[in-house]
Amino acid sequence: MARVEFKNIVKVYEDEKRGSFTAVKGSSFVIEDREFVVFVGPSGCGKTTSLRMIAGLERQTSGDIRIGERVVNDLHPKDRDIAMVFQDYALYPHMTIAENLSFGLRNLKRPKDEIERKVKEASSILGLGDMLSRKPRELSGGQRQRVAVGRAIVRDPQVFLFDEPLSNLDAKLRIQMRVELAELHKRLGATIVYVTHDQVEAMTLGERIVVMNEGEIQQIASPTELYNKPNNMFVAGFIGSPAMNFIDARIGGGQALLAGGTAFPLPEAAARALGAYEGKPIVLGVRPEHIYGEAMAPDRAGSAKLEAHVQVVEQLGAESLVYFRVGERMVTARVHPELPVALGARQTFVLDAAKLHWFDPQTEQRIVF
Repeated sequence: MARVEFKNIVKVYEDEKRGSFTAVKGSSFVIEDREFVVFVGPSGCGKTTSLRMIAGLERQTSGDIRIGERVVNDLHPKDRDIAMVFQDYALYPHMTIAENLSFGLRNLKRPKDEIERKVKEASSILGLGDMLSRKPRELSGGQRQRVAVGRAIVRDPQVFLFDEPLSNLDAKLRIQMRVELAELHKRLGATIVYVTHDQVEAMTLGERIVVMNEGEIQQIASPTELYNKPNNMFVAGFIGSPAMNFIDARIGGGQALLAGGTAFPLPEAAARALGAYEGKPIVLGVRPEHIYGEAMAPDRAGSAKLEAHVQVVEQLGAESLVYFRVGERMVTARVHPELPVALGARQTFVLDAAKLHWFDPQTEQRIVF
């Protein structure tokens, strides 16, 4: 296996009608040997373009890409020692599963005994041993995706590249395949670069996550750090489901004055750190799971309270999602399902004072203290 390094990578697409478009804007990062790294972000953020540049399917406009000890800028994809799994399974329908798995090795003129050994190993790892004589049409979507992964495994590459491989599967199969991919990484000890637009998928699979937006890297961190210490409002709003709530506020006299008229005292450390914003706009961020109904709020939550009229309640069994408006923004609270909540009623909610985030409304950066 090998590490992957991007150094000041820029990708510009030229279009005669629309002019130039910069898809990746000076990315630099290192993916360590045997690490599982996930690129995540909305459509058009540059994540798939970055993956394709590692594979050699796209040529960077400037900068260097290194795989292992080699700069691979000028290497053909087949010479980069990578294997890629696409969103589309891309299996040969007229071939058996065994033939699909061995196709790449046969093209490379590998010895027959080596091909048989590697196909047997890959099929055993992926639970395909009793399906080798079948054709792709006889398999489920999840089984076909396993074959696509197996075709990459038999190559024994330095780096595995996954381009949204689960997006064609239904919700139940996606969960199952996430577990299987995580276990596969542990068994192979492989360097894996994985692209998805699904932040839940990113959080459950990645040892580190690269969050991208509009061609720029917003933050590279572990799932826990992204959740607890987002760099900015984009990361805070993208990571977490439901998304983090943002509430317009001002700081005054050691209090947070929220849009809509509610105010609550700030803890001493927060009051000191936010003193520079006295009388100025600021954005309060709070995750839905850190908002409680007053009747069920833990003692540690503190005295950060607000009142609002309940507009919608989604009862999901193990929890309820309660929606209400604070100023111009809709806020979501994830509360205990037994909390008495009535539509249209004015309800008191408690924000966990230790879990609040504060953002500069101009730069959208999190204020660290």
